[in-house]
Amino acid sequence: MTAVDSRPVDTNSAGAGHRPLGARVMGFIALTKPRIIELLLMTTIPVMFLAAQGVPSLWLVFATCFGGYLSAGGANSLNMYLDRDIDALMHRTSNRPLVTGMVSPVEALVFGISLAVVSTLWFGLLVNWLSAALALGALLFYVVVYTMLLKRRTSQNIVWGGIAGCMPVLIGWSSVTNSLSWGAVVLFLVIFFWTPPHYWPLSMKVKEDYARVGVPMLPVIATNTVVARQIVVYSWVMVAVSLTLWPLGYVGWFYTTVAAAAGIWWLWEAHALQSRARAGVTGAPLKEMRLFHWSITYVSLVFLAVAIDPFVS
Repeated sequence: MTAVDSRPVDTNSAGAGHRPLGARVMGFIALTKPRIIELLLMTTIPVMFLAAQGVPSLWLVFATCFGGYLSAGGANSLNMYLDRDIDALMHRTSNRPLVTGMVSPVEALVFGISLAVVSTLWFGLLVNWLSAALALGALLFYVVVYTMLLKRRTSQNIVWGGIAGCMPVLIGWSSVTNSLSWGAVVLFLVIFFWTPPHYWPLSMKVKEDYARVGVPMLPVIATNTVVARQIVVYSWVMVAVSLTLWPLGYVGWFYTTVAAAAGIWWLWEAHALQSRARAGVTGAPLKEMRLFHWSITYVSLVFLAVAIDPFVS
């Protein structure tokens, strides 16, 4: 893959010195991608309940979540710094602060590195150093492996790059126990196999954007039928993995019931998308975003069940 020339940013009209302080602050907040971090915290907190087999220390929950926000925010800031050239050419990213000039590239770079350092020290000093190492590893994996090495080179970018998004599960567990276990590994794998069928439907919707900038997301280089088949495969593995927590003894009937019911509905939607793709349906009737939106509901339900299960099973 070749680099993409960035669209020039009008720093005279959009630069830092010509924007209100409040707008500048919002620009730096936008660098951290708060909506994505909400999803990361959604997987971190329930795992802490499961690891504690009850209610963990509220201070520990705060320290872990705040450290996670800082770490993920640093990774996202560095991601925007590295991707500012293609972000300027994609419709869905054209309002990001580096593209509009609200934040300069140097500011974003310094901000991202600063968050990486502060978050690592925060975890190490206030949580534990295992969690600090996992958080730093996730940040480096997202920035170096996914953003710099995989994203523009392979259609498997989101598969392996998604490992960074799985790390909050391990961080949540280690923050409580200062160790890892097979239960944490299983939930890590649930997110690992969830990520591609979560993101590929969105990629199907905006594949022209990715094609324009030469990013080989799977929907860009493969037909809808191929993508839908891959979504079904990953979906079946994800649901199967999610149910292994029960025979391993980490959860009881409540989690298992919720995970099975949510998984059945997910598989119904995945197979429906595959059927529409096989029939040659394109455009709005393909309804690929149905699975994308359901994927967020699915992971919310499953991890909420993770948090509740210790109290009812």
